[in-house]
Amino acid sequence: MALPAPPPARVFAELLPTPTPAPAPAPAPAGGGGPPAPSGREVHVSGSAELSAGPDRARVSLRLGSRKEAAGAARSSVARRLEYIAQSARQRGVPEENMTVTEDFSRVEDTYQMEAEVCIIFSDFGKMQNVCNLLIEKLGSSLTISPPHFYHTPEAIDTLRRQACVAAVGNTRRKAQEVCRLFGQSLGKPLLIREEETKEWGGHIDNHLSNSPDAQTLQERIQNATAYASCRVFAVFEIKGKENRRNKLL
Repeated sequence: MALPAPPPARVFAELLPTPTPAPAPAPAPAGGGGPPAPSGREVHVSGSAELSAGPDRARVSLRLGSRKEAAGAARSSVARRLEYIAQSARQRGVPEENMTVTEDFSRVEDTYQMEAEVCIIFSDFGKMQNVCNLLIEKLGSSLTISPPHFYHTPEAIDTLRRQACVAAVGNTRRKAQEVCRLFGQSLGKPLLIREEETKEWGGHIDNHLSNSPDAQTLQERIQNATAYASCRVFAVFEIKGKENRRNKLL
């Protein structure tokens, strides 16, 4: 039985030979741009890079409520705890604009019910843990804190995307230098750098992690919120000529 054909080899670089000199072109008419001068030898290279970045923000929701026979008592009970939450967060460096309070007041049978939700956005996860631990210690069961929701700001994703592209260009240049050294040549300036493909995707839950979000640890949540970006570029570099022997020894 005939063996299957081997898969085609992947070409990540191509060293083009010196082109045969062509006859000099006719002078371009006045006022018109003639064809560009033919370039010398070139090396064509493709390269890629993949980077990841953890989330840079976390949102925590805190719920509290009070049910009293008097409307004022229900309101004041919740108001005191809201002020304590806001003060505790401010003292630990959380900006006022990163805290949002939503209140709901209703009458239930012969009583008045006051409920509130505080959403706090943290950029420092250590501060987040300190604030949550303090509130649980001081307010106890009168407060419910949801697990943190980690995410990326658009600026963080843009930065990750740019870093992936820059890393791909750097990898591509290093490949071109390796190819030139194999032939005893010296790499010149880039003539073309073209982005071929860019991908972005979110984190994933590993099989050993629980399917219940409430059962995940803080590090597992951060891992699952990690963002990834990859970039593939194509580049053309000129070849300057024989590699300087002194540079080769350095």
